[in-house]
Amino acid sequence: MLFLHEVHEVIGRLEDEFEAAFRDEWLPTLAATDDARLLYFLHHAHGTGVSYNVVTITAIRDGAAWERLARRIHEGDLAKWAQRIDGLRHDVTAKILIPLPWSPLQDVDLDSVPTAPASADLSLFMEDTVWPYEGGLEAYVERSGVHYAREMEQAKEGGRAILSVDASFRTAFGSHRRREIVLWQKIIRPEALRPLLEREVPAEYKRPGTWMHDALELRDRWQSRLLRTASWSPWR
Repeated sequence: MLFLHEVHEVIGRLEDEFEAAFRDEWLPTLAATDDARLLYFLHHAHGTGVSYNVVTITAIRDGAAWERLARRIHEGDLAKWAQRIDGLRHDVTAKILIPLPWSPLQDVDLDSVPTAPASADLSLFMEDTVWPYEGGLEAYVERSGVHYAREMEQAKEGGRAILSVDASFRTAFGSHRRREIVLWQKIIRPEALRPLLEREVPAEYKRPGTWMHDALELRDRWQSRLLRTASWSPWR
């Protein structure tokens, strides 16, 4: 299973038209074959980063399905749609992701993914993009699965969790920057975000043995995005 992750820099005055093109065309058109399904359509929450950025994640069955989808975009039935979409955004950055061994999400039953818009409550996600040190990628993959995933599970069991780690990915070979990890985390207690913004991180969360401390051996740079699902996003 492959996951196409795209960051769209949408033209502000055309954001409603851009969203409609994905909701009313991309979503149902993918349903015409068994190759791919749109999973997420999310807006970058206002006040937390670049304006009018949209993140989409599309699940693709395998490499052959990706090639067929690419040909549809380049020269097939989706070519005119793709050209029109390009006129609604400044740019787009894409990468192919594959799940880490410890990711809760490994595969998708494409037949179960909704292919018609349906309104529902909105959800917030925190997407952390991590860049391990040169030569430390594989160590980060292994130790994050043992250490970070364990800490998050313990917090969940203890009723302290702010986030739920729904998936973890690495970039597929040849598709993007090699030393990159993406953590896909649903915010299950939005009210708990406020203390993170108003106060310094407590010392007990940075002591040796915690992931915040020990992971500094593997990386010290990452980027967090706060994303909000559209009401019709198939997954929320």
